[in-house]
Amino acid sequence: MELRHLRYFVAVAAEGSLTRAAERLHLTQPSLSRQMRQLERDIGTELFERTVNGTGLTAAGSALHRHALLLLRLAGASRDLALSASGQGGEVVQFGIPPGIPDEWLLAVLATLETHVPRAAITLTETSSVNQLRMIREGHLDLGLVREPPSGRLRGKRLFEVPFGIAVRPDHRLAGNTVCRVNELDKIRILAHSREQVSTVDDRLILAAHDAGITPLWQFAQFSEHALACAAAVKAEAAVLIEYSARRLLPGWPWIPLTERDIQLVTWVAWDSEARTIVEDAVRVIENCGHP
Repeated sequence: MELRHLRYFVAVAAEGSLTRAAERLHLTQPSLSRQMRQLERDIGTELFERTVNGTGLTAAGSALHRHALLLLRLAGASRDLALSASGQGGEVVQFGIPPGIPDEWLLAVLATLETHVPRAAITLTETSSVNQLRMIREGHLDLGLVREPPSGRLRGKRLFEVPFGIAVRPDHRLAGNTVCRVNELDKIRILAHSREQVSTVDDRLILAAHDAGITPLWQFAQFSEHALACAAAVKAEAAVLIEYSARRLLPGWPWIPLTERDIQLVTWVAWDSEARTIVEDAVRVIENCGHP
């Protein structure tokens, strides 16, 4: 998937018509159709509902649309910052972000960095915590927002934590609950992130289920934007997610917080102990940006 595919996708969503979007993008309609079919193949699910009234978005398309808008805005902001900094002798700061960070908070962080560290030309890379930590160690990232504590020569500051919960299918027996206890998950087929993404949460949740004497039917998968397709593939009745991700990725699935307080998703900012001064400045700004 490339940024141009997302730009085309956003144009089709805005116009509600492949023909009008093709005209706006100065493409032929068959060419745009091929691009959108390729995007659907890359995503692994249908994004559009084609009707006599035009082209609308499926639930998966709506979820991708919100993410695409953010990525395009961030790409534009990163380009502008880099161009601005290059004319002022600025320094590039390579910033890693994980999936599931709220859009509004991330955009506010970028705006604050632009104000308080104007010589920093921010470039963004979205990838898992494991990849970010490796890339910081290898010098490919300057700092990152990660979901596990940094170790070794990497430094870290705990930023915030948010509770995990269960998103359930609308017709599930737990759908009307306001909270959920771990012992209510017995024999439920549950989609959860793979260990490579949020291993510490996996460990605490599995241990809590074991201590409660229950056996959830865990279905582990590595996913960021395609929870709906992953849930469908493994026939999951529920998924373990934070509320922001559940609302975005599983529209229509009620989200219920878990009552166990130790099952939290913690976010740290991580950077190398020998980082440049401008990276240290950026870290201090991020620390003061508050909770999303």
